[in-house]
Amino acid sequence: MSRSAHPAGPRHADVLPEGHYTAPATDLNELDAKVWSRTVTRDADGALTVGGIEVARLAEEFGTPAYFLDESDFRARCRAWADAFGADADVFYAGKAFLSRAVVRWLKEEGLNLDVCSGGELATALDAGMPAERIAFHGNNKTVAEIERAIEAGVGRIVLDSFQEIARVSHIAQRLGTRQRVQIRVTVGVEAHTHEFIATAHEDQKFGIALADGQAAEAVRRALTMDGLELIGIHSHIGSQIFDMAGFEVSARRVVQLLAEVRDEHGVELPEIDLGGGLGIAYTSEDDPREPHEIAKALGDIVTRECESAGLRTPRISVEPGRAIVGPTAFTLYEVGTIKPLDGLRTYVSVDGGMSDNIRTALYDAEYSVALVSRSSDAAPMLVRVVGKHCESGDIVVKDAFLPSDLAPGDLIAVPATGAYCRSMASNYNHALRPPVVAVRDGRARVIVRRETEEDLLRLDVG
Repeated sequence: MSRSAHPAGPRHADVLPEGHYTAPATDLNELDAKVWSRTVTRDADGALTVGGIEVARLAEEFGTPAYFLDESDFRARCRAWADAFGADADVFYAGKAFLSRAVVRWLKEEGLNLDVCSGGELATALDAGMPAERIAFHGNNKTVAEIERAIEAGVGRIVLDSFQEIARVSHIAQRLGTRQRVQIRVTVGVEAHTHEFIATAHEDQKFGIALADGQAAEAVRRALTMDGLELIGIHSHIGSQIFDMAGFEVSARRVVQLLAEVRDEHGVELPEIDLGGGLGIAYTSEDDPREPHEIAKALGDIVTRECESAGLRTPRISVEPGRAIVGPTAFTLYEVGTIKPLDGLRTYVSVDGGMSDNIRTALYDAEYSVALVSRSSDAAPMLVRVVGKHCESGDIVVKDAFLPSDLAPGDLIAVPATGAYCRSMASNYNHALRPPVVAVRDGRARVIVRRETEEDLLRLDVG
């Protein structure tokens, strides 16, 4: 069936439970700029374009499902973060959001540093030419081999996450004949306003060393005595997808208090603090993210104020945006397969991907937007649930949204803001093939992570 055709589909408007859903926009062809990358628009026929290329052409060349990443937007967001924080601070892109060799090269060219949290991410960074001194290495359980490789490569910092790791990194650094620059990750007891699975600064979780009961102070004490370590600062990360700056204010205040305690006990003013990342992006029209310059000013003001109050020199600040850079720059393109109207409830729209390319809805109850992108439509809106093709009832891509009631098999729909934690968390559930990532810029498109093939799956199956 041609994607340009407008075959008959369900034409009724679903009956909605009163007061339960937000009314749809009057024009379903209108795009909300907050949730799409900067070069996305519609052409005269209502088809979505990105980087000057229409989605039907992209689908024909690269297939569906696929992630399409707006390279110009990605680079612009890198520059916005770098400019907002300036030369007196450091911006580390959080590679866990999405990492590839092309992304590493873009980061290097745009002047950002890189945060990695596994041996695989470190290997990708080094292979793509990121200078080791611009790499920070995170993780709550780094292996000996990972630590050795990081130190041998000369990474700029290792973030220590436990008492065992303090001793382990020092021992390895001494054995390798060097002193490793390190920060200590502390949990500051902040309950961030986000999903419990991505809140990381409350005490009952796996990351960091708690400020409570003097544990963080003891960690500093031990690190300062280790010959293999050069302690340069304190690290804190309170969670992900956060819009409220109040949590960052509490975190900064408690980190600065620890710096003051370190000065008073050891006569040392640690020169750096890392306030992590976690700033939210717009997945729906109701989300209201902050711009980088707003974040930079707010964090700078908080740290300066707290340091002045404690009589400390203001340390160099680091931040770690990942989602905030790559999240808005990509969308996932799907082809509609089957459509099932359920009278009085909603219409189920099945696509050729699902939880294997976006697990966040199932994992975090995440909300997304969706749009018909291969054509325009004047049909009335219908309430839909976009679902995947996997053998799970929880295989949901978009829980509740409105699409035109003439939607039909063969149409292309797109889910925006899927640049972060979609390809990086993708799986082979049901032996699905992970989609490609295609970078689009100035009328040209190129694969930066290729689509998996059945041969890839079978090559690993050596039984």
